[in-house]
Amino acid sequence: MDSPLQAFVPPAPVPRRREAVPGFLEIVRTMQRNPLELWGEPSYEDRWIHTGFFNERTVIVNDPGVIRHVLVDNAKNYRMATIRQLILRPILRDGLLTAEGPVWKRSRKAMAPVFTPRHIHGFAQTMLERTKSFAERYEAAPGARHDIAADMTDLTFDILSQTLFSGDIVTATDDFAGDVENLLHTMGRVDPLDLLKAPRWIPRPTRLNGNRVMAKFRGIVEDTLRRRRQRIASGEDVPDDFLTLLLRQEGPDGLSADEISDNIITFIGAGHETTSRALGWTLYCLANAAEDRDLVEAEIDEFLARDTLPPAHEWHTALPKTRAAFEEAMRLYPPAPSINRAALADDRFGDCVIPAGVTVLIMPWTLHRHKLLWDKPNAFVPSRFWPENRDAIDRYQYLPFGVGPRICIGMGFALQEAVIALAVLLSRFRFDVTDDCRPWPVQKLTTQPQGGLPMTVTPRNRTARAASA
Repeated sequence: MDSPLQAFVPPAPVPRRREAVPGFLEIVRTMQRNPLELWGEPSYEDRWIHTGFFNERTVIVNDPGVIRHVLVDNAKNYRMATIRQLILRPILRDGLLTAEGPVWKRSRKAMAPVFTPRHIHGFAQTMLERTKSFAERYEAAPGARHDIAADMTDLTFDILSQTLFSGDIVTATDDFAGDVENLLHTMGRVDPLDLLKAPRWIPRPTRLNGNRVMAKFRGIVEDTLRRRRQRIASGEDVPDDFLTLLLRQEGPDGLSADEISDNIITFIGAGHETTSRALGWTLYCLANAAEDRDLVEAEIDEFLARDTLPPAHEWHTALPKTRAAFEEAMRLYPPAPSINRAALADDRFGDCVIPAGVTVLIMPWTLHRHKLLWDKPNAFVPSRFWPENRDAIDRYQYLPFGVGPRICIGMGFALQEAVIALAVLLSRFRFDVTDDCRPWPVQKLTTQPQGGLPMTVTPRNRTARAASA
């Protein structure tokens, strides 16, 4: 595998030394501030680690074989871990990410038709048009400074709104994407009472402000649903989108009204947040890796200079180096940095013993940087995801979308969206970091850049710009 001799190493916490064991209060403070800073050398060097947090037995797993066993081969023996649910359920309730058992099966089945390859391909042209429209903000102020983290949130929310909801989300503000971000930031923090597994009815002090945001957000969702129900009841033609599909599944044998609301909140909140973070980190890494950026720009320029372009839904396969840069950014900054399960019965895989009641913690953050699994684990090396090199990557050592029955239903949607967005933006503009661009990865549901991603955006004078117009 070809890789630059001096590959860019983006910012990340330095693992704690193996002998430096944190005390109780330090663990609590670190979990509240940034869980990514908690993990020590064993998490990046050992195949699995048996440990304990707050009287909870835990096994941290970084072995692809054990991961496959837990998440795929014996997935029925594992439920969602308690602490994870205490953090996420106040936001998402019975949405697809947090529902279990019959409720999860019902929701997954109801949504599957929207996320078939054929249906996702139908969204591609809208993704392309919305990205071109978004790019006008950069053309209006050439060379200006932008927070790319915030910009990518705006872009992916607009794409999600126009594809899954046909632009019909009822908002009382022009900054609905900001409302979503505020919701996730206020409600997505780890509270000490979660770590102690306190009952859900006990108020979490860190989320008191978030509860007000949550009430506002659910009100917006209910207004959106009410208006679409009225249009359906009146016999009006309505878009054949995600919103309509869910409402047509409503009933005694389908989804309840609350489950529909919960899933809309899940997709509006988490659906665009994960892709926006990955896009922002991709542009940041490419801005610091000149050789890789040149390769991606050249690939996009050559592609867009063709006399006849393939349909937009084929771009993510026609631009392998662009896709590889996005995938490498998700390796270093996985949108969902942890996967938590709890064993229902005693289990084992080889030498790894998992007693009943033990929490299994699979962390893409450490798995994707593990010294036994990756060459130059902390460096940005997109070539590891080029088509000729992909076979060297085990399916269970790279989990940006999870794996198994609960794999992210929107994976195809996100990959298609990301490559289209990168192709348009990088064909027209050069993204460069500013002197004060010093992002720090922080886990708040997703892996976010604390301090934002301040960058200058300058037009590129390339033939491909005209082709992408």
